Amino acid sequence: MAVIGTQWGDEGKGKFIDALSSQFDVICRSAGGANAGHTVYAEEKKYIFHLLPSGLLHPNTTGIIGNGCVVDVNALVEEIETLQIQGLNLENRIKLSLRSHLILEYHKKIDQEQERRKGDRKIGTTGRGIGPAYSDKFARIGIRAEDILDKELLREKIEKNVTWHKNLWGIDISASEEYERIMAVREKIKPLLENTGRWLREEISAGKKILFEGAQAHHLDVDYGTYPFVTSASVSAGGIFTGLGVPPMALGEIVGIAKAYTTRVGEGPFPTELNNDLEEKIRKIGREFGATTGRPRRCGWFDAVMVRESIVVNGMTKINLTKLDVLTGLPEVKIAKKYRLDGQEIFTIPTTRKALEKLEIEYETLPGWTEPLGGIRSWDTLPKNAQKYIETVESFLECPISTVGTGVDRNDLIFR
Repeated sequence: MAVIGTQWGDEGKGKFIDALSSQFDVICRSAGGANAGHTVYAEEKKYIFHLLPSGLLHPNTTGIIGNGCVVDVNALVEEIETLQIQGLNLENRIKLSLRSHLILEYHKKIDQEQERRKGDRKIGTTGRGIGPAYSDKFARIGIRAEDILDKELLREKIEKNVTWHKNLWGIDISASEEYERIMAVREKIKPLLENTGRWLREEISAGKKILFEGAQAHHLDVDYGTYPFVTSASVSAGGIFTGLGVPPMALGEIVGIAKAYTTRVGEGPFPTELNNDLEEKIRKIGREFGATTGRPRRCGWFDAVMVRESIVVNGMTKINLTKLDVLTGLPEVKIAKKYRLDGQEIFTIPTTRKALEKLEIEYETLPGWTEPLGGIRSWDTLPKNAQKYIETVESFLECPISTVGTGVDRNDLIFR
């Protein structure tokens, strides 16, 4: 099974994956880096996962970081140690692909320099070096996790890349500092290294249950998202196969995650953005600040057009609707159900400024509800107006909403 975001990330994938993970043996990440934070509340504790699969909260699961990911090894070690301090036993439960590419400090400096040079055309990246690391990968000068095993080769590659990037960007970087930074965690990283593609295929052949944990979301995909305001990887369903080395028939069911409203971090198109006091209210109630960066998220009404496109492109069979409780107390709630451009209905978000300025949105307006939803775990006890909202969203998506999130706790889920 795969779990993929349908909006611009931050839909609450971590909580849903945590709820499912006890049914699976292996949880996999196929793309992205530590720019994708998943937050899970369990037993009155808050766990934040950046690169590690959030399904590792369950003690019998193994977490895979696939070859499609980019990895800051120091940040990975810090994340592991932080979770262990919180009481999570991760020993012998993490496997890092030998073919995953490394993020070095110079990638972060390049990331920041690129944003500075773009000025008002900046993308709004997290500054974690994700894009530059992928750029090196596709320029065929990247440094892979397997290079950690050969000290001389690693030093040689770092020195060549530092010289290259110094000349290209004019930034202050030190080859010796980059090398020593990796050496500081080398012995902690070596036991994690694995040919994860082969290992996964063997697990699949043995009948093990695999959960593919999506990072970011469909509309941040480098091909299908609101380009150029996207991430640097294939985070839709297709990226699972190239990012993990598993065959398409291994996938099975694809579940989409959609927040009951819409949020976005950073720059880029956002047709249903509120830009008013209500946006700030939703942001505060929904704790809409990045788990990785702490940046405030932009907030708007639920956009059924964009979520429907995610469903169609990825072949999603059901939807998990999250954070319904955040809408409690609003006198009315709205759903964007149609786009029109120059009098014609369109089915995707325009990516040009002029088209966005002319875009017309048709909304469905419904009465809100005042009853608190925290602790509600059955459909029948949901307020009638909340039920009506879910059913209306479902009708626009033409895809069943199988689960609904009603609070921050891992157990605040309604399974329909």
